[in-house]
Amino acid sequence: MCELCDPKLPALSRRHLMFGAGATLAASALPLSRAWAAEPVSDEAAPNAIAPEEALQRLMQGNERYAANAPDQKDYSAGRAARVSAQFPIAAILSCSDSRVAPELAFDQGPGDLFVVRLAGNFLDDDGLASLEYAVRFLGAPLLMVLGHSNCGAVAAAIKVVMDRAELPGHLPKLIDSIKPAVIAAHGRYPGDLLATAIEENVKLNVKRMYDDEPILSEALAAKKIAAVGGVYDLATGKVSLL
Repeated sequence: MCELCDPKLPALSRRHLMFGAGATLAASALPLSRAWAAEPVSDEAAPNAIAPEEALQRLMQGNERYAANAPDQKDYSAGRAARVSAQFPIAAILSCSDSRVAPELAFDQGPGDLFVVRLAGNFLDDDGLASLEYAVRFLGAPLLMVLGHSNCGAVAAAIKVVMDRAELPGHLPKLIDSIKPAVIAAHGRYPGDLLATAIEENVKLNVKRMYDDEPILSEALAAKKIAAVGGVYDLATGKVSLL
């Protein structure tokens, strides 16, 4: 039974009803950025208010440390309390879900440094785009990256579907449909090493989609407020090569 309709409960007064309506109206009037970001208002520049080039340099320097097995020593408890109310990532990364690929490790970054969207095959769907839009608009991330990797199983499966008409179970065909364009483009460009070429094409196509995303990403990229790059992580060496 609806609690408001229960005769055993005391009737709500006009004052209570007006107070509740006013509270709801006040909450709905909060600026959207405050509601999403949950960050304190400050006149000081955010820690991630850096040029996209500087953000990329920090990532690649971190990757060099990781590949050389010489990562910075980190105190993961440091700054934990401050991160409760705010985050300032220097990059938003679209990465594959592959368990062998961990962007925070590959770029030797700490908690709060990277905003990571992970999906098998590292392709952008509407949810992924919305996540990156959030990172740019509300978190101030100056750099976007699509990170593919060598020997990607999702891309290999897409090749089997395109070349051999393989059939996959469950929801996998929907996922593969998003990677097929990269396989087709790779086959026309360089069919010799189809997997490696398709992995690169998949990265490039998804970087392009960032530029095509209207209005948030495309406008920020056109104004050079942010930059978008693509890279491929080599499972054997741990190195990231920029495309």
